[in-house]
Amino acid sequence: MPLYEYKCPECDVRFERLQPMTDGRQADCPDCETEAPRVLSLFATFSRSADGQVAAMGGGCACAAGGACACASGF
Repeated sequence: MPLYEYKCPECDVRFERLQPMTDGRQADCPDCETEAPRVLSLFATFSRSADGQVAAMGGGCACAAGGACACASGF
């Protein structure tokens, strides 16, 4: 079951839900119970170089890396 991220339009709370792909693109806000739309989740990976420096290795839209994402599909 995928993990989706939502943002409440009423109280601006961001929250996540494990939901079947067949469920709608809305979920009730855990704080105010307003119906919140699903938003695009972004993630980044990090690694440590030989000298100990931490560097971001990715993140943002997969389209920028030649992949497919919600930006290209009209999500």
